[in-house]
Amino acid sequence: HAAPGVGLAAPQIGVNRRVAVVDLSVGEDPSAIIVLVNPVILSTSGEQKEEEGCLSVPDVAEKVVRPAGVVVRAADADLRVREIEGSGLLALALSHETDHLNGILFVDRLRGLKKDLTWRKIERRRARGAW
Repeated sequence: HAAPGVGLAAPQIGVNRRVAVVDLSVGEDPSAIIVLVNPVILSTSGEQKEEEGCLSVPDVAEKVVRPAGVVVRAADADLRVREIEGSGLLALALSHETDHLNGILFVDRLRGLKKDLTWRKIERRRARGAW
């Protein structure tokens, strides 16, 4: 937990593997860590629109539409395959981290002008050496 966040995907730290972790306790409860190896979203339900950020693009946050509920199949840290059902923040985190493993950033989920403006903001910060 060197950086604030509820999840991290292996590609974010330069590891080319389909592995992610989700921790809604943000480091307060080690038993709350969910390890996802090769996660697949099996089903979704409803919608929620929440402000979302990402450790890959620090200090950028926008409201993103995501499923209100998800069912994910993934192996855990012991490589046992299981299904995880989540709603609210857990659904958002599971969807966000699975997106990372599929090469999708939360900005890619934005639409129209909001998407264009957010990408411009990211590019300006990169050009200034913010990341």
